[in-house]
Amino acid sequence: MVEKKTGTGRERIYLSSPHMSEEGYEKQYIKEAFDTNWIAPVGENVDGFEKELAAMVGSKAAAALSTGTAAIHLALKAAGVGSGDIVFCPTLTFSATANPIIYQNATPVFIDSDYETWNMCPQALEAAFLKYPDVKAVIVVHLYGLSADMDPILEICQKHGVPVIEDAAESLGTYYKGKHTGTFGDYGVFSFNGNKIITTSGGGMLVSDHEEKIEKVRFWATQSRDKARHYQHSELGFNYRMSNVLAGIGRGQLKVLDQRVAKKKAIFEFYQRELCGLEGVQFMPVNDWNEPNYWLSCMTVNGRIRPVELLEALEKENIESRPLWKPMHLQPFFEAYDYVGTDVTERLFENGVCLPSDTKMKEEDLIRVVETIKKLW
Repeated sequence: MVEKKTGTGRERIYLSSPHMSEEGYEKQYIKEAFDTNWIAPVGENVDGFEKELAAMVGSKAAAALSTGTAAIHLALKAAGVGSGDIVFCPTLTFSATANPIIYQNATPVFIDSDYETWNMCPQALEAAFLKYPDVKAVIVVHLYGLSADMDPILEICQKHGVPVIEDAAESLGTYYKGKHTGTFGDYGVFSFNGNKIITTSGGGMLVSDHEEKIEKVRFWATQSRDKARHYQHSELGFNYRMSNVLAGIGRGQLKVLDQRVAKKKAIFEFYQRELCGLEGVQFMPVNDWNEPNYWLSCMTVNGRIRPVELLEALEKENIESRPLWKPMHLQPFFEAYDYVGTDVTERLFENGVCLPSDTKMKEEDLIRVVETIKKLW
């Protein structure tokens, strides 16, 4: 990525940009795809990426898809979600979590977070089940690489006999009680968008221990083309498969995932060490049962300095940052749908800031960020 400069003359510090391996692993797989002319949504890289990621996280099967959003969409379809069904979804998330519910003509009900995890609140989830007992599926998000507290959430969902879809788009490499996020529910979703901890430039993966469901997902994702000599389609299909070229990038990126997690953790710990003493500053919660991938280092500001002032000060120094996700129940498109909870997500949104967490950052970049912030206090 070309570094952009502003009137300050200083190089841009990015929030989280693509980072190809210094070893060139990705180029090896891409070259193989070109040399063999397998650049379509089939080939050894697609098969290899699916098998390697499934083995790494501990799932029985995986389907490489065009986006994480596509993976959520087909997970909902595989879970039997259809027109008029209710799906519980965290309100503190990116819209890609909620949009596929609408694709299936279903109805989202948004669930509040808790301060202990920043993720779905089990108490709010239980209250939502009392209000809406006929629920078809529950989507759980692992926000910013922080694991949701899965044990109570799974216990509630199992009690009600409802399948769980984990949106682990931001949490590849995160562990909950020693096990990879994305592998607790019936389906797990990962994203390889350009800003994620590893990237294929764009792409996603759906994992599950229901191998027959993953096989069906591959069928749907390839335009639901029946096994026939001619083109025949007995079901609605989608053009959702990942290309062999992008899968090659993914195979190379998997080799450096541990390095990326280590660097993200070091960035978070640097910020925490340097900024935690500032009045009103608190960092995102890291529980003893949670081993995050620290995708983005996030903090809340409660005091005389408002988040917008911090964001503007960083931007003046050519440093990229952003607010926390705006809750779905506050979004113009989704505000007509129900929300169960109090005001936790609204307060997090009002006070939250995502700090630059780019794995290519040098120590002088980190110092520049914290010095800019400290000047405000």
